[in-house]
Amino acid sequence: MAIFEVTCQSTTGRERTGLLRTAHGSVTTPVFMPVGTQATVKGLTPEQVSAIGFEILLANTYHLYLQPGDDVVHEAGGLHCFMHWDKSILTDSGGFQAMSLSRISKKTDDGIEFQSFIDGSRHLFTPERVIAIEKNLDSDIVMPLDICTQYSSDRKTAEKDLDRTVAWFNRAKAAMGTSHQILFGIAQGGFFGDLREQSTERIMEQDPQGFAIGGLSVGEERQLTMDMLEHSLLHAPQDRPRYFMGLGDPVGILEVVSRGVDMFDCVLPTRVARNQMVFTRDGAIKISKKIYERDFQPIAEGCPCYTCRNYSRAYLRHLFKANEMLAATLATIHNLQFLQTLVMEVRESIAADVFSEYKRSFIERYTSGADRAW
Repeated sequence: MAIFEVTCQSTTGRERTGLLRTAHGSVTTPVFMPVGTQATVKGLTPEQVSAIGFEILLANTYHLYLQPGDDVVHEAGGLHCFMHWDKSILTDSGGFQAMSLSRISKKTDDGIEFQSFIDGSRHLFTPERVIAIEKNLDSDIVMPLDICTQYSSDRKTAEKDLDRTVAWFNRAKAAMGTSHQILFGIAQGGFFGDLREQSTERIMEQDPQGFAIGGLSVGEERQLTMDMLEHSLLHAPQDRPRYFMGLGDPVGILEVVSRGVDMFDCVLPTRVARNQMVFTRDGAIKISKKIYERDFQPIAEGCPCYTCRNYSRAYLRHLFKANEMLAATLATIHNLQFLQTLVMEVRESIAADVFSEYKRSFIERYTSGADRAW
């Protein structure tokens, strides 16, 4: 049985719905994946994440290798047992962390050598070592070691990073062998359209089970992101899941879905929640503002989340002003529910072949909000 099938293809655009099958169940797409970097979605229990309706989440190989150690997770029975999550898990390889922590990492043809931000110890991530770690974690979807090219890097750097990423995928695939785990390939190429196209072609020649677009949404303007995404998708296959790595704002989700992307993840909804920002259909609002002091309405009328069903804007503002832990939990529940509701509506609009109108209407209203965050 194929791991992925397109269940509905728009007749007017590139958006589509699909079904991704893993060892821990089926995932309907398009799908937003909450980020649980350290084997936890910050502030929430697995039961709370599941109650929102999520079928898959993301954890990070780099961080779990450093703490508590992939051997500990393996001894616990794998990541699902360790974190008490019985649905699908995707593990990111650490390529993005190597870029964001470039001051303490060094790239070579063999792999990435980095210094632990915890205790200063030195470690070498090779494609084979990363696969071995992810086998210990026993995630459902495995991302291979890649090089996320920094924004504004020159063409020579982008070419070198691309070559290494392609070569490393070949080594990762050999190390993976036959497995119940699903191995994605990652396209890079910096911000050069022809390199993006070349990267996709070269990765797809090695027949990955899924296709990821990396190295975007790393500080560049949104239009450039979308331009590079177009180049990355030009030679992407129709029969594999397409994953945009590191994107999670509502408008961005609609933009990449309209270009045929199936999967996306980001720390944004949980991070901004901890910083007092919550999503509404009229834009993101800072709930700690004084105007909400006596606002006894829910964050968003009609929102089905636990927070909106039980608490007011005034109460949430009070919790943040009082530095209560519950504030971040309630805001996180709402933001994740907002994105889950968004992708559910996206899937429904694609099935009804009215996605373009849904997208236009949503973005028009969302970006007109006076208190929007972006």
